[in-house]
Amino acid sequence: MTTLEYTYWQDGDFFIGHSISFPDYETQGTSKEELVENLVELLSDLESGEVPYVRRVEELVIA
Repeated sequence: MTTLEYTYWQDGDFFIGHSISFPDYETQGTSKEELVENLVELLSDLESGEVPYVRRVEELVIA
């Protein structure tokens, strides 16, 4: 099981959002449920290698 943390907002009739790990790649839906489905599909595309030069956000712990 994978956990996906995301940010979303409503703009008119659309819900727009992006994964916290991939903030450069947004998607949208006409409902929050559709947005979540599109985010899952987008994450699959990004992690599969279909999208070239994917920018990622990671956390660096410095001791």
